[in-house]
Amino acid sequence: MSGWQALLARNAPAPAPAFGGFPRYNFVGGHNDPEAVPVDELARTAERVIREQGRLLATYNLDAGALGHLGLRSFVADKLRMQRGIPATAEDVLITSGSLQGLDLVNALLLEPGDTVLVEQLTYGGMLTRLERAGVRVVGVPLDDEGLRTDALETICRDLQTKGVRPKYLYTVPTVQNPTGTVLPVERRRALVDLADRYGFLLFEDECYADLLWEGSWPPALAGFDTEAPDIHIGSFSKSLAPALRLGYIHAPPELLARLVALKTDGGTPAIEQMIVADYFDRCFEPHVKALKERLARKAGVLMEALDREFGTAAAFTAPKGGIFLWVRLPDVVDTSALAGPALAEGVAFNPGAEWSTDRDVARSCLRLCYALPPEDVLREGVAKLAEVCHRETGVPALGANRRRGEAS
Repeated sequence: MSGWQALLARNAPAPAPAFGGFPRYNFVGGHNDPEAVPVDELARTAERVIREQGRLLATYNLDAGALGHLGLRSFVADKLRMQRGIPATAEDVLITSGSLQGLDLVNALLLEPGDTVLVEQLTYGGMLTRLERAGVRVVGVPLDDEGLRTDALETICRDLQTKGVRPKYLYTVPTVQNPTGTVLPVERRRALVDLADRYGFLLFEDECYADLLWEGSWPPALAGFDTEAPDIHIGSFSKSLAPALRLGYIHAPPELLARLVALKTDGGTPAIEQMIVADYFDRCFEPHVKALKERLARKAGVLMEALDREFGTAAAFTAPKGGIFLWVRLPDVVDTSALAGPALAEGVAFNPGAEWSTDRDVARSCLRLCYALPPEDVLREGVAKLAEVCHRETGVPALGANRRRGEAS
C-alpha cells in the first residue's frame, strides 16, 4: 500500500536499525558476565519447578493474583527487610517485566505534560528519554563524589516553592548510582527524606544495582526511614542474575501499589521466569551474588588498570563501590558524542556522557563504560583501541596509546 507512512502517529519513532551483532569491544548497555550465569543450576531448577508448578501456567498470573508469583514476592520482601531496612511484606510487592516497566507504570500514574520532576543531574539515560516523551519539566540536581548534593536540592526546592511549583517526585539511584557508581551516605539520605517531607514531593528510588555493592555495608534504603513522604522503591533481577529474564519489582504503599496494579494490563509478568528465579534465589541468592560481585570487582580493576596504562592522567575516574559501570571524564577538548561514531567504526561502543545528563554540557567530555560483558583480555584490548581512536580524533591522550601515568608529557 503506497503512502502508508501518512497513517503513522505524529510522534511515531524512527525505524529501529536491524541488529547486526555486538561490536568487538562492547562497553554499552547493562549486560552482565556470561560466565556468571548459573546455567546448569537454572536448568535443573527449571525442570523441577515446571514439573511441580507447571499446571499453574493454565491461568493468568499463576493463580496468584496480579501482584505476581507469591514465592518471588516473599523473597523480595525478605530481602528488602533484611538488607534495605524496609518493613515490606509480600502484599507490598508487585513483580514487573524488568525495572523499565516499573518506570513506565510510575510515570503513567503520576505524570502529566507540564509537570516538574527532580532527578540527579547525571542519571539513567532511559529515564531521561521517558521524561522527555512525557512532556515534563526536568530539573537536575548536582552530584559530587558522594552522590546527590542535598544542599543543592534544598536550594532548588526553595526556589521552586517561591514560584508555586511542587515537583511530582525526585527520581534517585542512591546505592551504586547510575552512571557514577556513588553510594549516598546515611546522613544525606536522612536529609533527602526530610526535604521530601518538607516540600511535599514523592521519593522514587531506583535500586537496580544495590545487590552488587561490594565495598562497605548497605546503607538503609530511603523507604526504610520514618517519613510521611510516600516512597516508591524499584529493583531488578537483571543485574543480580540475568538481564534477559526481564524481571523487576516495585515496593510501594498500598494506596499507590493498588493503582499501579490497575495500570499493569499486560496479563501478567512472564510466569516461568518468576517460578525459576523464586526457587533458585530462595536457595542460592547469597553465594551466587557473592561470586558475581567478586568477578565484577576484578573486572572493574582490569578496566581501571587499562585506562591508567592507555590514557594516563587524561582519564579521570573514581573506583566504583559496586555495579557494572565506570564513569570516566576526559579533557574538555573531547566531545564523547562526536567520538562515538569513529570509535564504533573501529569496533568500540560506549555510552557518551551527554546521554546520561540533564545538562549535556556538564557531561560533554564524559563516557560510561560497562565492564561486565567483555572478558578481561577484551577489556584491555578495547581500552587500547579506544585510546588509539581518541588520540587520532582529538589528540587525547597526548602521546597516543600506551601512555602511562607518570611518563613525560
